[in-house]
Amino acid sequence: MFSRKTFDMKNEKNIEILKRKIEEVRICIFTTLSAKDEFSSRPMATAKVEEDGSIWFFTNEYSPKSAEISKDNQITLGYSSPSDNTYITVNGKAELVDDRVRKEAYFSAPVKAWFPDGIEDPRLILIKVTPESAEYWNGTSSKIVLAFSLLKAIVTGEQPDAGKHDKINF
Repeated sequence: MFSRKTFDMKNEKNIEILKRKIEEVRICIFTTLSAKDEFSSRPMATAKVEEDGSIWFFTNEYSPKSAEISKDNQITLGYSSPSDNTYITVNGKAELVDDRVRKEAYFSAPVKAWFPDGIEDPRLILIKVTPESAEYWNGTSSKIVLAFSLLKAIVTGEQPDAGKHDKINF
């Protein structure tokens, strides 16, 4: 069974937990609402998690994702690292930001693959996600311990110890 805590105040400890976990996983499924009011998801690499908890991504200003954010800025990010048994969801609001200083600071070689002209690319824009709530699950890091916990649960009829589950509200 997951142990559960709820944090109701935006504070440095909660942001640091979220920042550390996202930086460990880095790639997320970024979900928006399409023009047809359907969920639309795609993998995206996190460019930066700032000290205030905002999460930054690079994108094409003229992509469907950008249009979806302009129409309805409620988004969900889903991070998953099955090998580490770490899972994170973030619900928040996204906005398109054209900030040259951040583009320069966060630009990396993988981003250059999508935008070969670098920060001078006229399509290049940033997405800023301001988290409203987040949850994370940290399972035991050892597959053997997890397998033993599942076997014990089957034998005893008790729920297995699946690790830690926390919810963070901002």
